[in-house]
Amino acid sequence: MLRWIFALLLIPFLDAVLLAVIVTQFGFLSWVGMVLLVVLTGLVGMLLVRAEGRRTLRKMQRSMAQGEPPTNELLDGGLLIAAGAFLLTPGLVTDAIGFLLAVPVTRLPIRAALKRFVIVPYADKKTGGFASGNVWTFGFPDAETAREQSGSAADGTYDLGTEDYSVDSDDSEDSYTIDFGDEQTDDRDDDPFAR
Repeated sequence: MLRWIFALLLIPFLDAVLLAVIVTQFGFLSWVGMVLLVVLTGLVGMLLVRAEGRRTLRKMQRSMAQGEPPTNELLDGGLLIAAGAFLLTPGLVTDAIGFLLAVPVTRLPIRAALKRFVIVPYADKKTGGFASGNVWTFGFPDAETAREQSGSAADGTYDLGTEDYSVDSDDSEDSYTIDFGDEQTDDRDDDPFAR
């Protein structure tokens, strides 16, 4: 949390330092010229965000008409909202961040990184893997470890070990009882309503 607060305080500081450096280094640019430059980049950026927003909306409608979920378009819309907020904030650093989010050439890698490192891990954490398909429907997640722990043979049989069960044979050769050690009682004989 403190990192985010520090980052939010660092951006206006960098903007102020960069504006001061540019005004002092370039004598032909006065403070009035710098303010006009900041306002001009904000206006051009807002026009770009508006055009990209319309394009993203059309792409979203097209993908929904084809019956596909508009996941990339929704992410583009969120990035364009963030780009608009950065471009409205006065300063050259925020304008540069806003232009990076607004231009499609740089927005696509940002969107891919956002999906890979933020959205998919968060969705997997919340859904137990169902969102990305990393779910085990049968068997063991790590087959080698499971085989080593259970002592399974290649033909699919499992050796439970001598302490896990006991076999009691009667006098006759055809019958025997296996007791797995669980102490479950069957109360259905005493209850006339049990089925």
